[in-house]
Amino acid sequence: MKPVNFIDLISARLGGLPPAVLGTWIVMALLLIFAGLARRALNAAADPTIPDDGMTLRGFGEVITEWLDGFVANVSELHGSRRFVPFFGSLFLFILTANFLGMIPGMEPPTGNSDLTFALGIICFFFYLYQGFKSQGTTYLKSFLGPMLIMAPLMLPIEVADNLFRPFSLGVRLFANMFADHQLLGLFTQLTYVIVPVAFYALGFLVCVVQALVFMILAITYVRIASASH
Repeated sequence: MKPVNFIDLISARLGGLPPAVLGTWIVMALLLIFAGLARRALNAAADPTIPDDGMTLRGFGEVITEWLDGFVANVSELHGSRRFVPFFGSLFLFILTANFLGMIPGMEPPTGNSDLTFALGIICFFFYLYQGFKSQGTTYLKSFLGPMLIMAPLMLPIEVADNLFRPFSLGVRLFANMFADHQLLGLFTQLTYVIVPVAFYALGFLVCVVQALVFMILAITYVRIASASH
């Protein structure tokens, strides 16, 4: 018996809306609701500098923000790295939430669709190019010519190909891992009902986190390379 896929059912009711688009909207809505509630909790605090007792929605949001701030700073190793936190933080939380959506029975992860993952890769591609030109101006183009001008005819096509391959690499890595993870989880959940699904849910949870981290780390690395002085 084929398992129920609520994303496909809702998509069909909405006139054939692509499931990846619907899943993306659901993830965006969840993150916007979380951000709005966390912001409201912060505004309602008597003293925002004093943390709440226990794990509250506000405290959870502050923990995530503080961790992302430190993580981006450590990986990028760039002065003023905090300016990158909104972009990379949003990227990480979106991918992580999209991955987790596939852990819910009857749902599928939007990141299991190559259109979305390649779109995320292209966004990162233009973001690190923009940061390269922003930090170095037209001097950034010299990074495509190699360490010595005499090597430019050889290095230019290699560097161009390398940069063009990066968004494809980001997209296909995330897509392949999440698609395979979701298929395996669905397969073993149908075959057994207790022990094996629990083990695969634990493994799936780890895969979701690791893939979001890997995508963010690679994207930060590309920005670091583009922004570094040569």
